[in-house]
Order: sequence, then structure tokens, then C-alpha cells
Amino acid sequence: MNTYSSEYIHAGRASRLRRWNWVTALLTALCLALCCAMMMLGNTIYPVKDVIRALAGEYVQGASFTVVTLRLPRMLSGLFAGLAFGMAGSVFQTLLRNPLANPNVIGITAGSSAAAAFCILILRASGMFVSLSAVAGGLFAVLIIFIMSRSAVFSVGRLILVGIGVQVMLNAVISYLLLIGAEQDVPAVLRWLSGSLNGMRTGEFIPLMVTVALFAPLLFLLGKQLGLMELGEEAAATLGVDTNKTRLIMMLSSVFLAAVATSTTGPISFVAFLSGPIAKRLAGTGRSLILPSGLTGTVLVLGADLIGQFSFDTRFPVGVITGILGAPYLLFLLIRMNRTGDL
Repeated sequence: MNTYSSEYIHAGRASRLRRWNWVTALLTALCLALCCAMMMLGNTIYPVKDVIRALAGEYVQGASFTVVTLRLPRMLSGLFAGLAFGMAGSVFQTLLRNPLANPNVIGITAGSSAAAAFCILILRASGMFVSLSAVAGGLFAVLIIFIMSRSAVFSVGRLILVGIGVQVMLNAVISYLLLIGAEQDVPAVLRWLSGSLNGMRTGEFIPLMVTVALFAPLLFLLGKQLGLMELGEEAAATLGVDTNKTRLIMMLSSVFLAAVATSTTGPISFVAFLSGPIAKRLAGTGRSLILPSGLTGTVLVLGADLIGQFSFDTRFPVGVITGILGAPYLLFLLIRMNRTGDL
């Protein structure tokens, strides 16, 4: 009986590992395919050989400027923003054990958006100053939400409700700023608020790339502990996990990832919200979902950007497309949670 149980456990573990490996490999291949499509497609379609020559530094008529100066920054911004949003969303949902918990609800994107709108409309600032202010605004909003939701016993529901309240208040501030701002500055704010990869230039995505390079490996290393914390605080502590330290590191890492991603591309709707559940449905349970969630976020961002560019007569920002995809899922989730009594 013990031998049979051991073999059954090992077989199940091997099956879950194979599924995780296959899904991760397929998501990686899909990300690479979308990156290639981003580099090749546009008003002018360049063959692969011209794209490679341009990226290698060789001068190619038309392609050198278009590919290197316009398409490469756009593609890299979408790639790293998708990774950041996907990983951050998965960590929030796992740690708080609630599918509604994501950077949008926790207030990061609203804080960053309000700070960016203030800088553009009131201070008439641009560039790096707006990005830094957006990061600071997101971090400040998170701090306020955690302070307001503190009590003797930690409550995920209280945190989410406070986050929603702060988000509504900050959205009202943004609306007020749009009303009093100079008319010529409003389009820039609206474009930023919609979440867009338009107009990305070389260097603008560097802070995001550095942030992902710093915090993504840390999240990967703590992925096993995160999985154990899904079992509950007491069970994870019994298995040797320092729950307080792990939660603090992963929450801070996720907050920075989401804040810097938002400051770079604007608040791309629902990517952090959708990536974790999709990755979990594809890769299953039993393994860390941080990497699959990050890859899923990249697929969503790059795929939505391509759809927004080429599927309609009018070109739409990536955030509009992800919003269209994510809103029905949010409604479905709310209805299901209401029926099961989780709300």
C-alpha cells in the first residue's frame, strides 16, 4: 500500500512537471513569435532577414530607422511590461488568496495615474520626471491603503474594499485635473491613462527592464515558498516558511514591478488581473505560477497591441483591447463569487 501510494505520488508529480514544462515552453515560443511579429509588421512589412540586418547594426533602407528606433522600443516595452504586470498580479492573488486582488484594486495604478496626470497637467512636466512621479504615486497609494486597512487581524476583504475606495477617490482626482488642465495637455494624459505603447523611444523602457531584472529572479527563488503559503499561514510555517519575511519581500517586489510598469506604459487594464488565472488554468497546480503568469502577461500585452494596431480601421491603444478582454471576465468572476458566498 505504501509502495503504491509512493508510486502514485511520484507519477502525479512527474505529470504536473511535464505539463508545467510544456506550457512554459509554448508560452515562451508564443512570446517570441509575437516579438517577431511586432518587429516585422507595420505600415511597411519587412522580411526577417531585413529585421535581423537592421538589429545587427547594418544599414537597411527604411528598416534601420523603423525597426530600431520605432518598433524595437515598442516591443521591448510591451515585453517587460507584460512580464511585470503578470508576475505582480499572480503574487498578489496568491498571497491574498483572492482572485480580485491585483495592482488595479490595491491602488498602484490609480496612484501612479493621478501622479502622472498632476505632473503633465499642472506642473507641465514630461519625460523621466513624470515616470518617477508615477512610481512614487503608486507606492504612496499602496502605503495609504495598507495603513487604512490595518487592524488587529489582517483581512483581505478589508484591504480590497479600502483599495477600491482609494481607487475611486483617485479617479475623481484625475477627472478634476482633466477638467482644469490646459486643453492642449489633455490628449497626452488620456493617451497615458489608456495604457499605450505608442511613441516609445529608446531609453524609456530601461528603468522597467532593470526593475524586472532585479525583482523577477527574487520572485522565482521564492516561488516554492509562495506555493506553500497557498496552504495557509500555519501550514506554511509548519513546513519551514518564514511567512512574514516571505510576504514582505514578495509584496514589495510586486509593488515595485507594477508601479514601474505603470509609469512606463500607463495602466494597461486587466493584464495583472487575467494573467494569473489563465496561467493557472493552463499550467495547473503544484508548481510555481510566477513564470507562466509573466509569460501570459507578455502574450496578452503584445497580442492586444497587434490587435489594436491592425484589426480595426482605427488604431486603438493596447489598454483598450485588454479592457475589452478583461471586463467580461471580471463580471463573470463577481457573479460566481456572489453565488458561492465569497463576496
